[in-house]
Amino acid sequence: MATTGLRPWYRPMVGRRRDEEHRPVTPLELFFDLCFVVAVAQATANLHHEVSADHVGQAVARYLMVFFAIWWAWMNFTWFASAYDTDDDVYRLTTLVQITGALILAAGVPSAFSGDLATITYGYVVMRLAAVVHWSRASIGDPEHRVTTRRFAIGVTVVQAGWLLRLLLPEGWEAPTFLVLVLAEMLVPAVAERSGVTPWHPGHIADRYGLFTLIVLGEVVLETSVAVQTGVDAGDEGLWPLAAAGTVIVFSLWWLYFDRRIEVPKRLPAALAWGYGHYVVFAAVAAVGAGLAVAVDRQRDLAAVGPVTVGYATAIPVAVYLLTIWVLHVRRQRQGRETTAFPATAVLVLLTPFGPEPVTLVAALLFGLVTVTVVARRRELRSAAATGT
Repeated sequence: MATTGLRPWYRPMVGRRRDEEHRPVTPLELFFDLCFVVAVAQATANLHHEVSADHVGQAVARYLMVFFAIWWAWMNFTWFASAYDTDDDVYRLTTLVQITGALILAAGVPSAFSGDLATITYGYVVMRLAAVVHWSRASIGDPEHRVTTRRFAIGVTVVQAGWLLRLLLPEGWEAPTFLVLVLAEMLVPAVAERSGVTPWHPGHIADRYGLFTLIVLGEVVLETSVAVQTGVDAGDEGLWPLAAAGTVIVFSLWWLYFDRRIEVPKRLPAALAWGYGHYVVFAAVAAVGAGLAVAVDRQRDLAAVGPVTVGYATAIPVAVYLLTIWVLHVRRQRQGRETTAFPATAVLVLLTPFGPEPVTLVAALLFGLVTVTVVARRRELRSAAATGT
């Protein structure tokens, strides 16, 4: 919300306009994202080490659980801030409490991979209860959406009680209760917004998701660079081709996401599907970094897993990323060969672990897909120029 002069300590939390022009990402939102990347880094590093140690099934399960906590708290703040950012002192302090919860969550990631979920749960609950303060303020300041915002506040509070009670259950209840509570979390927005959609801004949401994609891609670069640097410092010069292939993969993932303008659906069901689907996008991108680090471990004879598993550590998240981008973006915006190229490339990527140098093959396939998108876009531009549209 645009302000002049001094920022007040408190202002009524009224909804912003969905058609607001020049809706920028705020410094607080950027700071929020950067603090969340600590938790992403912890999740990626632990996935890398556990897969490399041949604890694949347990590692993937723990990673998906941890990443849900990170992503869900980030996503809910993002959509709330798009609709109700007042930038007063109370709003800032409440958001800083959410960030504190993210740091607690990050501190609990290593123990969560070992089966101790207490710290990560406490951090998550801190983030979500701070969000209840936001929703409660919105229910007071925005009469038009009072039913919706109250439903959010009540729903989030009830589900947090469920997460805390889950810590008291026997170990065998971990997976089923997690799935039940995840479903409950995801139902809260769907149920709450049926009584009136909050005034989130489609352009602002697109920018926020794009920025978090960049942050997660940056984590891939960091994870891979550290692994390669460690190997090179130990005298393994054979890692440079792997580093080059990893660079092509990261560049290609960036290109494919940002090749066209990101468009958020405006109808609620489609918008929820788009927003929820990005859990897969973000988790897959971060997992690529872990996979590349496992490939470095294999090159240095430090991995306890075989070459096929090492190949799939990169190939599976890349294929999942391509299929998810195809569903969320490509099919809605593009036509022709470019549309079919995404799933076709995903299938080929899943075959690379059975060939020589899987990471290099993945990089080559992604480079080919980027080439297809560039050629398709140039054809569209020539066609538009010819028809005068």
